Amino acid sequence: MEQNEELSLAWSFIENTGTHLFLTGRAGTGKTTFLRRLKERSPKRMVVLAPTGIAAINAGGMTIHSFFQLPFAPYVPETSFSADGAKYNFRFGKEKVKLIRSIDLLVIDEISMVRADLMDAMDNVLRRYRNRNLPFGGVQLLMIGDLQQLAPVIKDEEWQLLQEHYETPYFFSSRALKSTEYCTIELKTVYRQKDSEFLDLLNSIRENRCDAQILNALNSRHVPNFRPPKEDGWIRLVTHNHQAQAINSDELALLPGRSFVFRAEVEGKFPEYSFPTEESLELKKGAQIMFVKNDTSGEHRYFNGMIGEVTEISSGRIEVRSRGAAETFVLQKEEWTNARYVLDEESKEIREEIDGVFRQYPVKLAWAITIHKSQGLTFDRAIIDAASAFAHGQTYVALSRCRTLEGLVLSSPLSARAVISDRAVEEFTEKARRTAPDRDQVRSLEKTYFCELLSGLFDFQTVFLAMKRYVRIADEHFYRLYPQQVATYREAEQSFSVNVMEVARKFKAQYTRLASAAEDYASDPALQGRIHSGAGYFKEQLESAGKTFADALVNSDNKEVRKRLKEAAEELVSGLRIKTGLLDHVFEEGFHTASYLKCKAVISLEEIPDKKRKPKKKTQDLTAAGKDTGTVKDNASSATVDTEFQAEGGGNIAARNSSRDRKSQASMLKTEVPSDILHPELYRRLIAWRNAEAASQGVPVYIVIQQKAILGIANLLPTNSQALGLIPYFGKRGAEKYGARILELVNGYCREKGLEADEGLF
Repeated sequence: MEQNEELSLAWSFIENTGTHLFLTGRAGTGKTTFLRRLKERSPKRMVVLAPTGIAAINAGGMTIHSFFQLPFAPYVPETSFSADGAKYNFRFGKEKVKLIRSIDLLVIDEISMVRADLMDAMDNVLRRYRNRNLPFGGVQLLMIGDLQQLAPVIKDEEWQLLQEHYETPYFFSSRALKSTEYCTIELKTVYRQKDSEFLDLLNSIRENRCDAQILNALNSRHVPNFRPPKEDGWIRLVTHNHQAQAINSDELALLPGRSFVFRAEVEGKFPEYSFPTEESLELKKGAQIMFVKNDTSGEHRYFNGMIGEVTEISSGRIEVRSRGAAETFVLQKEEWTNARYVLDEESKEIREEIDGVFRQYPVKLAWAITIHKSQGLTFDRAIIDAASAFAHGQTYVALSRCRTLEGLVLSSPLSARAVISDRAVEEFTEKARRTAPDRDQVRSLEKTYFCELLSGLFDFQTVFLAMKRYVRIADEHFYRLYPQQVATYREAEQSFSVNVMEVARKFKAQYTRLASAAEDYASDPALQGRIHSGAGYFKEQLESAGKTFADALVNSDNKEVRKRLKEAAEELVSGLRIKTGLLDHVFEEGFHTASYLKCKAVISLEEIPDKKRKPKKKTQDLTAAGKDTGTVKDNASSATVDTEFQAEGGGNIAARNSSRDRKSQASMLKTEVPSDILHPELYRRLIAWRNAEAASQGVPVYIVIQQKAILGIANLLPTNSQALGLIPYFGKRGAEKYGARILELVNGYCREKGLEADEGLF
């Protein structure tokens, strides 16, 4: 790879930028090898998909339809329906959503066969579960394939439905892809063919320059009624499946001796369309076979696409040899797996989990094979029947399977009509070649990607909006019930605005200037120093906010309000947790793209921990532990913040209550109940009990006990019937019906926390 400029450029592009890439090149230029090495070495979290089952098995991935759970009917943009009544619901389980959100790189192999509407269906899913404002949800795409090879399959009635939305069926007509910036790198070094004359012929067909001279050169390989010696191992490439089946059946029947049928073992889920060879494999001694898998024994006796012969056979044994070899060997069954991508709960890495296994001898009859199934294979000797070619790229695929012109025989002459080319593909290819990136452009994109990730780290807008949303809802519904706590929330919001949002805006100008001026921006000491200081400062600010909202108020007698509060609180706490974790990583390790991406994926997938508040003394509880209404911590005094941050942020913020807060506090004092939750853990237990009791009776929760009464119990800790009877908003009937259970909860909590009765207010 290091010796191939295009492959090296593609590697740098994928590893160090977030821009989409279309990696193309004629047959035999190393696209498959590049993908295999990328899977082995890349630190990016990737998923590999392909349009067909066979292509997915060969690429070591899944089909697009299977991964995204898509129906096979066309996807009509901006709707939730498609042809044939198939629905695009885009509903996934929790694990699949987490997986989708963790992907850095989405690889699509054999992109030439992927339709534009399928690209947009993927875009729809990714936007829903990642970033709805970015094409493909912001995930990077690597599209691998050759547009001069097999085209997408689309029926006339399907195109009638889609042609209003797309210029062509090809992937590059996708609406989502058109709205993105993506580059094309074309691999030019051909490893399959070494014959320069043959390469020139193939290039002429690729580029639609197939004139009479080219056709004459190709047709010089037309040999009428060609019957090669059986020992030479020629394979016939045909356009239709029924032709291949008929030829193989006829040749097998001509062989003397008994035939044997070997049935595959299929375990779990392995769809029939993905079978890599026959489920019922019929063979005879002397049968010409093609190996359909590389030798996994490590002995390199055969490889995918190699032609061989059955030398001996019985019901339990198959002996074979490759064409031209003297030595034989006993063939063993091989395994193919149908895997799906899952997230490892411990490592948080994307791994493959096997859904099904297909076991069979890794061969198939190979006197003939369809051109479609030959894609990706290489042959030394092939008889090509492409006169009946019916689709763009078919003739080129067939011819390019061969290593040399001498190893190719045409069963009938080729006419210009058989060399089908699509003008839309030619126009796209010409444009892509003109805009191919060079090394300087890739470096520029690498720097842009670095700066985008850095800006994402120090962008707190999403967290701030989540905070504002939660505080607004809490203020609206709890300002009378919990005025001190709501006041604390408002102070935290104001502090975040001044000490985080304003400072982040000024800090961005600093690191952007340093990154622009640095030649080696990724390891520049001045830039890394500023990033380190910034990470430390903002980490402290977010940790402070996290403490304030750790036990955010979410319980309400109103079901709709309770739902809104819970969603808003979860969004806020999750955002604070993820940002704090990333800042902590960068503060400790520095800012490096690969490690940052891995950390981001892992932190994003972790569940929010159950942080149980430690029991506090009465004096701490009365100020809600860190919710002091006097001042907010002077952030400028932090030891991790340098003088520039002291000038930009920090400072005390006076707590001010509105007139409605003062009125509420006066009202609450008359009932002698503190205005905030002093024992939040007991409060949660009482709420859980109340909700369960209401559900069992099928009544609204306030019928069992009002929320204000629960607040009184959680704060005053009544440990006997007399004390319980003095709780405001808790009537005699409630005490008679639920008093014993409530006192059991209170006394149990007090014993657990080592509290005496006089530590309440009774």
